[in-house]
Amino acid sequence: MSLTVAVQMDSIRSIRIAGDTTFALLLEAQRRGHRLLHYTPDRLSMRDGIVSARVEDLSVRDVEGDHATLGAPARMNLAEADVVLMRQDPPFDIAYITATHLLERIAPSTLVVNDPVSVRNAPEKIFVTQFPQLMPPTLITRDKQEIEAFRREYGEIVMKPLHGHGGAAVVRILPKDPNFGSLFDLFSVTFREPWVVQQFLPRITEGDKRILLVDGEALGAVNRVPAENDLRSNMVRGGAANATELTEREREICATIGPELKAQGLLLVGIDVIDGNLTEINVTSPTGIRAIRKLGGPDIAVPVWDAIEARCPRG
Repeated sequence: MSLTVAVQMDSIRSIRIAGDTTFALLLEAQRRGHRLLHYTPDRLSMRDGIVSARVEDLSVRDVEGDHATLGAPARMNLAEADVVLMRQDPPFDIAYITATHLLERIAPSTLVVNDPVSVRNAPEKIFVTQFPQLMPPTLITRDKQEIEAFRREYGEIVMKPLHGHGGAAVVRILPKDPNFGSLFDLFSVTFREPWVVQQFLPRITEGDKRILLVDGEALGAVNRVPAENDLRSNMVRGGAANATELTEREREICATIGPELKAQGLLLVGIDVIDGNLTEINVTSPTGIRAIRKLGGPDIAVPVWDAIEARCPRG
């Protein structure tokens, strides 16, 4: 079964293939004989109800610096694709939300992964709050008095922008931190949306575990350990990736959220767990496939494509 697969992503020329999950998905799709088409979000259009993009045929190879060949651009009605992978990186902003509205128009005849309606309805730091029993104490607000009351109750806290990504602007605030006022003012003028405020989890020094779920089932994990003198464990911020296994608590978390992920058409999801506490559910462009494989774990691109092929309406 050969599928036509259009991939909405940041320019493939700009990616670093060693750790790029989208590239891992492309390699597996090509291995299976699927036709690959590449386009960036700015090439997405809708005219008279028809959603199209200026696409390029794409072939890939696992060679750093020579990893992709693109054909000549041509306009394509995306409803003619069998599958569209929505894989551009956040920020989850109005442009991102608009793309979900456009891609919603080509479903269900074309399979969009992840489902654009569910992506739009599941901002990563809000969706996770559907499972408060799995989380650390969490407040979403931009009200200074609410934050101060939360600090009095929990002492050390972490603040981060609600729609931030990649560990940007994540700050730790001490119980009697003289920088709090200035940080509050900085957040106020920088971010218009509310912020996420959470109890600080001191065992972050032991790692922030990224677990990948496919169709609601946990299939692999990597433990990301922060660099010295940094709170953030994201690998783009210098975090180190270590092999790991799931604990009983982490399996409980996955079993609790898995059915909901599957029901919402969130086929590939990455969750973050610190010391047995679920902190985020990443649905936009989750990463980790290549890191898990490099550390001796499974190639999760394989079950992802198994699930896509099983769901594809025209497969």
